[in-house]
Formats: sequence, C-alpha cells, structure tokens
Amino acid sequence: MEKPVLVVMAAGMGSRYGGLKQIDPVDEYGNIIMDFSVYDAKRAGFERVVFVIKRENEADFKAAVGNRIEKHMEVSYVFQDLTKLPDGFSVPEGRVKPWGTAHAIYCCADAVDGPFAVINADDFYGREAFRIMYDYLTGHEDDRKYRFAMVGYQVENTLTENGSVARGVCELDENGRLTSITERTKIWRREDGIVYEEENGEEVRILEGTLVSMNLWGFSKGIFKELALRFPAFLNKALRENPLKGEFYIPSVVSGLLGENRASVQVLHSHDQWFGVTYKEDKPFVMEAVREQKASGSYSERLWD
Repeated sequence: MEKPVLVVMAAGMGSRYGGLKQIDPVDEYGNIIMDFSVYDAKRAGFERVVFVIKRENEADFKAAVGNRIEKHMEVSYVFQDLTKLPDGFSVPEGRVKPWGTAHAIYCCADAVDGPFAVINADDFYGREAFRIMYDYLTGHEDDRKYRFAMVGYQVENTLTENGSVARGVCELDENGRLTSITERTKIWRREDGIVYEEENGEEVRILEGTLVSMNLWGFSKGIFKELALRFPAFLNKALRENPLKGEFYIPSVVSGLLGENRASVQVLHSHDQWFGVTYKEDKPFVMEAVREQKASGSYSERLWD
C-alpha cells in the first residue's frame, strides 16, 4: 500500500473573512493554522503534503507556508483553476468562485496515487484527528466497496460566536458508519439552542451531540474515478440553475456513493474543540486557543523547532 498523503484545500477565496485568511499568523512566531495541522499530520505519520491553491496566490503561499514546511515534509502544489473542467464545458461569464471542495480533490488526480486525507486550510482539527485517520488509512483497503473514512465532531464544538458556519450534518448506523450527510451552509447558535437555515428561510433545530463533518476525509485513489464521472452531471445542473455560485461538494459525492451502496464511510470520533478563522473576528479567540494549547504542552512554543 502507498503511504497516505495529506491534501490541504487552500484555494478558498475567504470572502467572509476578507483577504487570504489561510496565511494569516495565529501566534507571535508567524505560524498559521495550517502549520499546526501539518505538524500534527507529521506526528501521526504523514510524510507528504499536497497544497491545493489558486494559481495567482502561488508566490505568496510559498513564501508564507510552503518554503517553511518543505524543510519538514515533502511538498507538492496543485492549482484549483476554474478552467479545469471536463471536455465540452467552459467557465460561465462572470464566474470567479471556485467550483467547490469536490473540485479541489478532482484537481489532485495527477498528484496523488494512493490513500489520502483531505482537510480545510483554515480549520484546526486537533492532534487526535490526524492520528486516528492515519491509522485508518494504513489499515484499510478497498474491496467490493470503497472504504472511506471521515472524522466527525460534535456540532457544539465547531461553532463560532461571530456568525454562521457550513457543516455536513451526519447520520450513522449502529456500526458507526455514515448513512447520510447533508451539507448545511448556515448553522449557528442561538440563546435557545443550535439551528440551521433551510433554503426557504425556515430555521430547524440541531441537537447537541450531533456529529458533523469538518471536511477531514480519508479516501482511496478510487475517489478520482468517481469525481470524473460525477462532475459533468453536476455541471449540467449547476450551469442551468446557479452558474456563478454552484459548488461541487464532497458530501454530495459521498452521499451518491452511499446511496448506490458502493462505498462505506467509517466515522472516526474526535472529542477535540474545533477552532478556525471563518470570520476576522474569530482571530483573537484562535490566538488564545493556540496559547492554551502551548501552555498545556500539546505544542512547543516555536512549533517546528
């Protein structure tokens, strides 16, 4: 089996935050959230990281992130270009938004040739998450089904006080495997509990303890074949209904495979507290959380030293 690779999705536009949030330091030594994730991944056993970035951010990203991490891990880059589309499709006029998380993985087909974990660039996942994912990827292979995995977090551990967040809300069977995942793009905490907003504006309650996806997935290379098959169908629909903002999401691809009984997804539980910079107002909280993590001994003061 090929050794698992870490894929970091860092091509998001950061529209809610403002600016290139993925390279905004969260401590006085210039470390960013990605540093902590890659550091935790290395401790878990990962030796290679693939950064999915926007082509126009390449120089800034390498200067702020890649050149430093190259000293500790093998680093590759993939560009998530709007123009990377199947034959017969073109970018609609006025489209600037990336095609979504599943497209980010689709762009990695030539850079990854084995099992891999995928994460968001701007989310802190915790040391436990990378350990349990690495252990899974090195101990499971596809058979008659794709054998994927996902790290699930309790929804109450994944919220910000500064606005809504997008999460994949999960349902599990008695064996801890994913039966369905629904992307909810607006989840937040009210005084009387946690809710999400339906497309029609209706607010629906989510119980504490509900598991959600933070886009920490474990895939075999078989996912690339499925993405190539499903992306054209997504585009046909999106270009008719929402050409400027429609996104190809990982949960929709996984849900399709689950519905066809062609994949299983083992849900690995993390009890860690998520933190991230969804909004610029989140940064002071993140910096304080980093200080607490260092004070507890989870990380050294200068991290990579």
